[in-house]
Amino acid sequence: MIREVFILGLFLLLTVSGRADAGLLDSIQKGIDMLAASSDATQKAARSISDEEEYFLGRAVAARILETYPLLKDPKLTEYVNTIGSVLALHAERPYTYGGYHFAVLDTGEMNAFACPGGIVFITQGMLKAVASEDELAAVLAHEIAHVNHRDGIASIKNSRWTEAAAIIGTKAAQNYGPQELSGLTSIFEGSIDDIFKTLVVKGYSKSMEYGADKTAISYLGKSGYEPAALQAFLDRMVSSGKTYEGGILKTHPGTADRIDNMRADMPKDKGDTLRVGIRTARFSAAMN
Repeated sequence: MIREVFILGLFLLLTVSGRADAGLLDSIQKGIDMLAASSDATQKAARSISDEEEYFLGRAVAARILETYPLLKDPKLTEYVNTIGSVLALHAERPYTYGGYHFAVLDTGEMNAFACPGGIVFITQGMLKAVASEDELAAVLAHEIAHVNHRDGIASIKNSRWTEAAAIIGTKAAQNYGPQELSGLTSIFEGSIDDIFKTLVVKGYSKSMEYGADKTAISYLGKSGYEPAALQAFLDRMVSSGKTYEGGILKTHPGTADRIDNMRADMPKDKGDTLRVGIRTARFSAAMN
């Protein structure tokens, strides 16, 4: 059932806005044809969202974010961030997603990072200026990759939307949908995007989700050769600096001191790959300059 809502809703939105390319429209049309061929609505029971569905939804959420924050046009810096993020993702529970992991820098001084469903991760220029090393940058990206793998963004979609979608889809076959049904499905898709966008940019995840992402990020860092304590070091410096940050990460994340206390118990004793610290330091310095 979720597949049909996403595919049909995305098709309608992109067709109306003129933003769909031929290949994407073709793949979406195939999904609609598949839906039209199905006559048993009871088979579309609630289930986990597929990687393909997550990808399409994540693309729409990313587009919403880019309406608020412009991309930083710095190919070398973007490549550097993608290199670090891709290495970390290889050590995640899902090393590969349907559309792959993609990392980009947002041109804003706000200090934050966002993980869209499916693997699109944004980090702001303000956050890049706040980290003091490649290990700390990796820690921020690892935290966001953990959100992708935990599917925390998908979890923010209101359950009532699926109830409404089930009621619409269960009434008749797709080829018989009228303006009212199509409008309802489009509204559900738009609402799902809005739910995730508000969670990422305005409200933030729950404390348990943030703590879980911190714990998983520490694991990714260690497996990738980075210093597992880099995330704690970054947060420690934020607290000790005494600065007052407006919005950004402090608006959408739990209290910094609480996160530090929570991750101490999960911090491994083993350090990262200390033999390559010099290489990482030089690479970070060159990229930031």
